[in-house]
Amino acid sequence: MNRVVITGLGVVAPNGINIPSFTHSIRNGLSGIHFIQQLKDYAMGCCVAGTPIDFDDSILSKYLSPGAFKSLRSTTVKYALAAVIEAWINAGLTISGNNVDPDTGCIFGNGVCDVNHMRYAIEKLENLEVQKLGVRHIEQLMTSGSSAYIGGLFGLGNQVTANSSACSTGTEAVVMAYEKIKSGSAKRMVAGSCEASSPYIWAVFDAMRVLNRNHNNDPSAASRPMSIDSAGFVPGSGAGALILEDLATAKQRDAIIYAEVISGYVNSGGQRNGGSMTAPSAIGVKTCIETTIAKSGIHPREIDLICGHLTGTAADKMEIANWAAALDRRGEDFPFINTLKSLTGHCISATGSIECVAAILQMHHDFIQPNINCEKIQPDILDIISEKCIVREPMNKSITTVIKANFGFGDVNSCIIFKKYNS
Repeated sequence: MNRVVITGLGVVAPNGINIPSFTHSIRNGLSGIHFIQQLKDYAMGCCVAGTPIDFDDSILSKYLSPGAFKSLRSTTVKYALAAVIEAWINAGLTISGNNVDPDTGCIFGNGVCDVNHMRYAIEKLENLEVQKLGVRHIEQLMTSGSSAYIGGLFGLGNQVTANSSACSTGTEAVVMAYEKIKSGSAKRMVAGSCEASSPYIWAVFDAMRVLNRNHNNDPSAASRPMSIDSAGFVPGSGAGALILEDLATAKQRDAIIYAEVISGYVNSGGQRNGGSMTAPSAIGVKTCIETTIAKSGIHPREIDLICGHLTGTAADKMEIANWAAALDRRGEDFPFINTLKSLTGHCISATGSIECVAAILQMHHDFIQPNINCEKIQPDILDIISEKCIVREPMNKSITTVIKANFGFGDVNSCIIFKKYNS
């Protein structure tokens, strides 16, 4: 089986629209959550969100044809392309030529298309202006729209596809890409996920009353995972992209290696044993984590950092309990744990890929991102792990092994382990 390494990273996140700015933000605990007037205008209870408000799509004009760029309206596709272009260049690869690369593919997921763009198309139809839609709109409504754009831009001749597994999507895409290379079916894969900036997506969560309505006047304090006064998650958007390669290919071109992927696993709790459409089964979560560790060949005590899902809902304490049970580590023996969501909100289908990028950056640069808004931790969590394990100030720390997991609606789970590369 091939060893698989990460050679490129790209991101469009609420608190950083490229790797340098994102690294600075997560190292220093800087939030990207803002008040959104449009959400208030729509009478939503939660009027804050984590969005990449400084995103400039002009970079795409350098790589897309004038016609394609002019007609591109979907933030889902725009975020994905920007993140992948950065990751591709970051990996030392070039964007040129008309050749097809049969050894490189793409797995890039999302939950739903940009509903803003869908609304635009519906309005054209209802106004009897359907002919004004032109020919470049269906590709932006497809679930596979982002991966199709990516495949065409880089001439990818291996598998080019999109996965969709709710909030588990991003990490699942990276696991799938890892397995593709490990088996020898590809030498290089683009992996990641994206989520549109759309109140039409966030409104359905607001209607479920799972968004935080208590901090509209203090946006940076709104996302409060593990906090005693957490009151729901904050919606977000963006994209994360990773370039995975087999080790031999990476070494042959003398690529920078950010990390090695040593294991990954995806499963479902089957919506049984306490699991449902919206709640994870504890048995399914623990099985996912335990299987990932077993496949890696490492001991649970080798794990230095957990980058958790941890959304700021009632599920946080159950997630901590599941981690403790799966690793058989509690109290002060528990690893350090953090969640990017305190800084970005919950970027839904993009969350796993953005968080994988954050996990790798922490390991590569030897620091642990702080959990902000976590001054008072839920007592049920402190019954399981020591308060010292929950990092609340920026910390410089050598990290060798990081485990990352995400869980999504439909009772689906994904987990992956990154390790510092050692030749």
